[in-house]
Amino acid sequence: MSNHQLTLSGTCGGMLLSILPQVTTEDVYRTIALAAVGAVTSFLISYVLKKMLEDHDPKDPSL
Repeated sequence: MSNHQLTLSGTCGGMLLSILPQVTTEDVYRTIALAAVGAVTSFLISYVLKKMLEDHDPKDPSL
């Protein structure tokens, strides 16, 4: 390993070890809940938009 790689891995490892004790289980649960809400919301919006566009006839000039 080069000196640059050792410095980079030491810096990243030190940063991770300094942040890790500050993360509580409440933060982890909140992150999981928000990720789930975001995924469901994204899926529902995509599904609704897909259904709306399927109903649209591109040859119909009235739309």
